[in-house]
Amino acid sequence: MEVKIKNMVCQHCVRAVERALNDAGFEVLDVELGRARIGGGQLSEKALARIDAALRSEGFERVTDPRDAVVERVKHAIMNHVREENCKFNLSACLADHVGIEYDTLSRIFSAREGRTIEKYFIAQRVELVKELLGYGTLTLTEIADKAGYSSVAHLSRQFKAVTGLTPTQYLADMAASSRIPLSEV
Repeated sequence: MEVKIKNMVCQHCVRAVERALNDAGFEVLDVELGRARIGGGQLSEKALARIDAALRSEGFERVTDPRDAVVERVKHAIMNHVREENCKFNLSACLADHVGIEYDTLSRIFSAREGRTIEKYFIAQRVELVKELLGYGTLTLTEIADKAGYSSVAHLSRQFKAVTGLTPTQYLADMAASSRIPLSEV
């Protein structure tokens, strides 16, 4: 049986869900972002309650509302769009293609369920990618702007500051201070 799961965003989440379901005594066939396949056929209400408890213990939850399933598919498509350097579609076309629902409908469902727009979520994901790339310390801001799909360093810096309250340089300085790395090494 397939179980749709909310709040999975990375491969660490995949491993956490797999571990939680295994620890709860389920035969886990496979786990991907947003879903897990469990062996044994139809699950009883008691088994579903155990799944819910196992997922909750790791910060996840089972998706039971079809609109929530659409939102999770949109989130995964956005994460893929942000991290896929070769995506040639604009965001709305990419989402409509990936989810199979017109963008206007996706936008309406997403905003109603999440309390923010798809665009704001997209920007937040791009900023998270920038933070990750800054943390590696191997790329220039120009290279990071290019990898994250920004038209310029200035555009990246404006969005970064709007989301975090810091410029990328201030963010790096805060990272260095909190990890006791000499600023000269940043």
